[in-house]
Amino acid sequence: MAESILTKSTNKLGILAVPLVVTVLVYLPTLYDLVYDWYTDSNYSHGFLVPLVSIYLIWTARKELNKLPVKPTSGALAILLAGIGMFVVGTAAAEYFTARMSFVLTLFGLTWYLLGYETIKKIWFAFFFLCFMIPVPYVVYYAVSFPMQLIATKITVGVLNVIGMGVVRQGNIIHLAGGLSLEVADACSGIRSLVSLLALGAIYAYWTQKKLLAQATLFLSTIPIAVFANVVRVLVTTLAASLGLTEITEDPLHSLMGLSVFVVAFICLIVAGAVVRRIFR
Repeated sequence: MAESILTKSTNKLGILAVPLVVTVLVYLPTLYDLVYDWYTDSNYSHGFLVPLVSIYLIWTARKELNKLPVKPTSGALAILLAGIGMFVVGTAAAEYFTARMSFVLTLFGLTWYLLGYETIKKIWFAFFFLCFMIPVPYVVYYAVSFPMQLIATKITVGVLNVIGMGVVRQGNIIHLAGGLSLEVADACSGIRSLVSLLALGAIYAYWTQKKLLAQATLFLSTIPIAVFANVVRVLVTTLAASLGLTEITEDPLHSLMGLSVFVVAFICLIVAGAVVRRIFR
C-alpha cells in the first residue's frame, strides 16, 4: 500500500517536474524582484509566508491527491496560454503586477492541464492563496489608502464628540484640546493591515467553513473587520494622547498599537465565523 502511494506520488511529480522547472526558470527575474519587494517593503513582508502556506495545503492533501486519476484536460490549455500571454504583455510593458500575477495563473493552468480537473478541484485554494503574495499596484494602494485615512479620522472624531471631548477634524488631522494635533498618516490608514488580514481571512474561512458561499462571505467580511479594527486603534491612540499619554504616538508603543489591529480583527473573525457557520449550516 505504502509502495503504491509512493509510486503514484512519484508519477505525478514526474509529470510536473520538468514543466515546473522550466516555468520557474522563465519567471526567475520576475520572482527575484518579487522576493526583493517582500524584503524591502514592510507592507508585503507576509509574502514570505504565503508560498509556504500554499505548499502546506497541498502537502496535507497529498493522500487524497494520490487517489485521484491523472486526466490531462485540454480545456485548461486556454488558462495556461492566458497566463503566458499576461507574462509577455506584463514584461514588455514593465507592468510588474500583471507579470507576477501571470505566474500564479500559469501554475494553475499548467497543473490543471497536466493533472486534470479532479486534482485542481482539490487544491484550487492553494493557487488562489498565492495571489496574496503579490503587491497590489501602487496606484490602487494610494487610491484606497486616503479614503481609509478619512474613514478612520471621521469615525474617531464622531465618537470623541459624542462622548463630549470636543475635537475638530481637518482632513485627516485630529485637533485635540490643548493645542495637540494627531495626523492619521498613510501608515495608520489600515491599508497595510488590510492586505495581511485579507490573507488571514481567506485561510481562516477556508479552514473553518465547509460551503463555498460561506467561505466567500467570511472572506469578504474581512474588509469591514479590518476597517473596524483600524478605527479602534486610531480611537484608542487618540484617547490616550488626549489624556497626556503622548508617548503612545511614538515607537515602540505605536508599533504595538499597530499589532493590536490584528488582535481585534482576529477576534472579530472568530465571531463572524461562528455567525456565518450558523447561517449556512
